[in-house]
Amino acid sequence: MITFSHRQSAHCESGVAANLLTWKGIHITEAMAFGIGGGLFFGYFPFIRINGMPLVTYRAAAGHILKTIATIPGINISRKKFRDQDQAMAELDAALADSIPVGLQTGVFWLPYFPKALRFHFNAHNLVVYGKDGDEYLISDPVFPGPVRCPAEDLARARFASGALAPKGKMYYLTRVPKQLEYRPLVMEGIKSVCRMMLGNPFPLIGVRGIRFMARRLEQWPDRLGRERADLHLGHVVRMQEEIGTGGGGFRFMYAAFLQESSEKLQEPFLRDCASLLTSAGDSWRQFAVMAARVCKNRTRNGDTYTAMAEQIRACAALEKKVFWQLGLWLKEAQ
Repeated sequence: MITFSHRQSAHCESGVAANLLTWKGIHITEAMAFGIGGGLFFGYFPFIRINGMPLVTYRAAAGHILKTIATIPGINISRKKFRDQDQAMAELDAALADSIPVGLQTGVFWLPYFPKALRFHFNAHNLVVYGKDGDEYLISDPVFPGPVRCPAEDLARARFASGALAPKGKMYYLTRVPKQLEYRPLVMEGIKSVCRMMLGNPFPLIGVRGIRFMARRLEQWPDRLGRERADLHLGHVVRMQEEIGTGGGGFRFMYAAFLQESSEKLQEPFLRDCASLLTSAGDSWRQFAVMAARVCKNRTRNGDTYTAMAEQIRACAALEKKVFWQLGLWLKEAQ
């Protein structure tokens, strides 16, 4: 068993990244890992269907944070995928025998330590295996308050879950890190990449333009789809926002924490103001979610209409545009 410090986190990928780096001696928070990894995003893709509904995402694609962190000078991450289940488990055991904690991509549905009510078919869940006791693996799953155990047969099944984002036995671990991180260039590059995605992407379904596009579509749903189908679409948007990862508002709060921490590390008070503004955007997303939940449960109050919800989403877009426009100006002045 490896001595591994478990820390609960809000999001699996940024939590695993922060915990693995900390184990290697780079003491970093989840928010900082999320920020320098360029984790914030928005996309509304009606041509990609999840259970028959349009894909809505509030964060970067699965694996993006770890891939970005792997490009930091001095950091090396070994990654492997497998076709053979026995070989994948043997490679995991070999790494553990060398006292290396291993990150895995898994399917949530097959992890027995998840309560049954919370298991769903999502194949991009990240966790760390840090030991083995008999036929059970010792796991630091960042979304749980403490370490958990998982039988080998179940972990193997989770590593080779089928369907969208199939993990294919993916494992990864750190092989080298620098003595310390130079935070200023990492913070600036992380902010630059998110500003580019949120404001500079010409694709109309991404970033602030994507938020506004979704608002227009949502406003039209009752007429285009009928009220029952519209409510199903609305419920799907709320589930993607509040139940997958940290949710739309939650990712905004995490990025605000990154800006707050960066303000202190870089001695840049302006970033603290941007953090406050982005927190307001997160609050606005949560207000939309509460309104939408009332509509889906048929517990509406005065003002709970599709038009009002679309306006709430547009308010989110306006706040995020202001934040990232200001951050873009700061980057130009700071360079």
